Amino acid sequence: MAACHSTFDFRLYDFQTKNMKLTLKIWRQKNAAAEGKIVEYPIDGIEPDMSFLEMLDILNDELIVKGEDTVAFDHDCREGICGMCSLYINGEAHGPDRLVTTCQLHMRKFKDGDTIFIEPFRAKAFPVIKDLVVDRGAFDRIQQSGGFVSVNTSGNTIDANTIPIPKHDADRAFDAATCIGCGACVASCKNSSAMLFVSAKVSQFALLPQGKVEAADRVMNMVAQMDAEGFGNCTNTGACEVECPKGISLENIARMNREYLSASLKG
Repeated sequence: MAACHSTFDFRLYDFQTKNMKLTLKIWRQKNAAAEGKIVEYPIDGIEPDMSFLEMLDILNDELIVKGEDTVAFDHDCREGICGMCSLYINGEAHGPDRLVTTCQLHMRKFKDGDTIFIEPFRAKAFPVIKDLVVDRGAFDRIQQSGGFVSVNTSGNTIDANTIPIPKHDADRAFDAATCIGCGACVASCKNSSAMLFVSAKVSQFALLPQGKVEAADRVMNMVAQMDAEGFGNCTNTGACEVECPKGISLENIARMNREYLSASLKG
């Protein structure tokens, strides 16, 4: 048997991890009423395999040692599920990577010596609480206005798994349901539109038989609440889909528009 020869040249590989020195320009704002500003922070010793939030943790540790106020930023699961870690990094929601949240963004996406601008999501409906933390309660209120199925659980109930659903519809409903409500779509839209978020929440029910009964009320109520919260109209530029960490499709917006038109004609 012929010997197996590797084509990988180990002489070209750098086995030493090179730590990075960066300049962070971070939005600091004491509260919603205060004026904010960009503050510069040099930071050193950042490993490429660190997550972006770990890098901010290191910065805050240094600020604590210096007796300075730490940078406030939202985070929870750090697994790309909750959407709380939403940051605007170098002009992009969740930063330069695709289909990841900020907590899944790694520092290898940046280079030694880079300057990184870090800001909160900008939208009238997302007021700043402090520094990089915004109030996304508007999304909760939209969801509460109709993003659910009312089920009478008293008496004879039907097992949802016994209702036949075409696989194509089930797959599309699941894809819409993967929206984590992070707000990247709003932050990426020049009109601060929430239509991708709302359409995902409408679509996940519109595609299933369980959601048909309340379909008209659901879309009318959720769109009305979206408008009441102060979100803008869709720009049709597709930036929301590009920046969405879950890849929610623009097809959902088209579906929501059809649902809304149908409900309006019935009403």
